[in-house]
Amino acid sequence: MTDAAPTEPKKSIPKGAGNIWTDLGPVLVFVISFNAMQNFAPETGPVSKETAIFWATGLFMGAVAVAIGWTLMKGRRLPPMLIITGTVVMVFGGLTLFLQDKTFAFIKPTIINLLFAVTILGSLAIGRNLWKTAFEHAFTMPDHAWKIFALRWAAFYVVLAIVNEIIWRNFSEAFWTNSKIFLSIPLAIAFMVINLPFLMKHNIEDGGDKKASDPA
Repeated sequence: MTDAAPTEPKKSIPKGAGNIWTDLGPVLVFVISFNAMQNFAPETGPVSKETAIFWATGLFMGAVAVAIGWTLMKGRRLPPMLIITGTVVMVFGGLTLFLQDKTFAFIKPTIINLLFAVTILGSLAIGRNLWKTAFEHAFTMPDHAWKIFALRWAAFYVVLAIVNEIIWRNFSEAFWTNSKIFLSIPLAIAFMVINLPFLMKHNIEDGGDKKASDPA
């Protein structure tokens, strides 16, 4: 009987990146509730087309709270990105509802994406690659490759922040809301697909202790 070292199968979706439903669920709640009110609610009044963004924001805050509670209930540590999202959503969502000012809802994605970029860059500055921690369940790469991967994502979050600013300042409220589904999510998926060849190229298949000595 031969003793074979158990090999842990690589996961196609890294847990550290966040469960897909905790990431997408609140966004879907926001978009669906906004569109439902735009299509079926009266023009004016406490529950109407003109207050749709406020109701959608409140439901979005509730969905984020549920996502955080579900993560904790499962005994998982809250990912830094979910902590950032939850904090900004509660602060800026609360300001949106308390002041009845849609601007706070519009700039919320900008703040979140910039904080994501700053968090990634900050982790690199102190010698702890947050993106390596998030994705090392699925890939084994040398440190210089993890650094490039993290820098790519930081740049992508800055691009998303700029895109959000362009959209909310130049397009309608409905276009901005629905862009979360038809623009932001497809952009993120496309960016992940674009990065797959890089990940496959630098992935160390044997999972050994190989470390990169060459510069980035």
